[in-house]
Amino acid sequence: MGYEVDYFHARIEWLESDEGTTLDYGAYSRSHRMKCPEKTEIVMSAAPQYKGDASFHNPEELFTASIASCQMLTYLALAAFSQVEVLAYTDDAEGILKVDSRKKRWLTQVILRPKILITKESDREKALSLVERAHKQCFIASSVNTEIINKPEILIA
Repeated sequence: MGYEVDYFHARIEWLESDEGTTLDYGAYSRSHRMKCPEKTEIVMSAAPQYKGDASFHNPEELFTASIASCQMLTYLALAAFSQVEVLAYTDDAEGILKVDSRKKRWLTQVILRPKILITKESDREKALSLVERAHKQCFIASSVNTEIINKPEILIA
């Protein structure tokens, strides 16, 4: 039996500017655009602490958001299969970038704080257990070395 393979594509284009060239680390533009086939382009930059434009999304935010988004989408699918009615799902995710003992800078943790509103008190434990199942089945979480911490809150309508 074969395995399914899906492909995803993104194009990154540096937005050159009159600010300076790469001969001067402090002067060149960090702004760039991300294009994915048949989707709205996103203008991005480095995080402000790395001389980027704070008005644009940065890779660290998108990394954090991709983990939170995948967790949510996996959770909602599992809720549907488990017949847990979810009315709302919000997550104030936080990515933590640190320098480790090897002097390597990386996103060591992503903390997910999903607030999940369900319809029945009798589904509370099942809804909570789906958070861990979603983490184990999340494509993005399975693809990274970053520690992902879930701090869910189950609310009843």
